[in-house]
Amino acid sequence: MTAASDQQPPQAAMPPIIINNNVVASSSASASANAGGFVVRRRRQSLWVHFWLLMLTVGIGNVFYAVHVSRWNRDRGL
Repeated sequence: MTAASDQQPPQAAMPPIIINNNVVASSSASASANAGGFVVRRRRQSLWVHFWLLMLTVGIGNVFYAVHVSRWNRDRGL
């Protein structure tokens, strides 16, 4: 048997947490952002990456890098 002093008093229930994300953006901020809230920029070919790939892989690395960047842009509609 437990004594009455061993029992903890009942805790009050915590109120539900409500997060309101309805923020009204200014016209300049909404004009520069797309639906995702950020702008996806087109990935460009890097001259230095191509140079080092040419030196280290005798050109075959350039082909794979160019295909990778082109596919990345195409998949995002850029």
